[in-house]
Amino acid sequence: MSEPDFKDEIRAIRTSIKDEIQSRLREFDSVLKTGDEESVFAELVFCILTPQSKAKFAWAAVERLLDKDLLLTGTEDQVLKELQGVRFKYKKSGYIIKARNMFSINGKISIKSMISRFSDVYDAREWLVRNVKGIGYKEASHFLRNVGLGGDLAILDRHILKNLRSLQVMEEVPTSLSRRRYLDIERRMKELSEEIKIPMSHLDLVLWYKEAGEVFK
Repeated sequence: MSEPDFKDEIRAIRTSIKDEIQSRLREFDSVLKTGDEESVFAELVFCILTPQSKAKFAWAAVERLLDKDLLLTGTEDQVLKELQGVRFKYKKSGYIIKARNMFSINGKISIKSMISRFSDVYDAREWLVRNVKGIGYKEASHFLRNVGLGGDLAILDRHILKNLRSLQVMEEVPTSLSRRRYLDIERRMKELSEEIKIPMSHLDLVLWYKEAGEVFK
C-alpha cells in the first residue's frame, strides 16, 4: 500500500471509531480528576507491567491485584503471584513495591498530588523516567495519557512504531530507543498528526486499533 493510501486508511479508521476514541479519552481524563489514589496508582502499575507483555495480560494482572486488595498492601511475593502472563514478573513485582513506597506518605499512597504538581506534562514525564524504576519514555507517556495528561505525548510501542514506519515517519523500526531517538520520533509523529489532521491522542489509538482490532488502554 502506498503512503497516500495508507494515510487515507488511517483517516477512515479514525472516522469509523471516533466516538469510541472520544469515550475512552473521557475515561482517561476522569482518572486523575475524579478517581481515587488507588485508581491512579493502578494505571502506573499497568504501565510498569506492559513492556514486552501484552496489554491485556498486564491489565488482567492489575485487576487481580485490585480484586484481592493487594495493590496497595500486598507483599512482593503476593504481588508476584498475580502477575500471570506478564514477562519479567520477578523484576516487575519489585518495581511495583518500590513505586508504591515512593508514592506513599505516612503509609498511605499519595500519587495524585505528586503527579499534579507539574505544570508541564513533559517535565512530569522526565521526572517519572528519572525516578520510577521500570518506567521509560514509552511507559511514562502511556501512564500520563491514561490519567488524562498526556494527550500530546507519543506512546511508541511496537504497534505504533510499525505503523509509523509504513507512514514513512522513519525508515526502519529501531531496536532500542534512546531519549534523543524517542523525542525525535515523537516530533515526527506530531508533524504527521498535523498533516493528516488527526490529534495525537486519537492517532495513537487509531494506530493501536489497526493492529489490535480494538480501542484498549
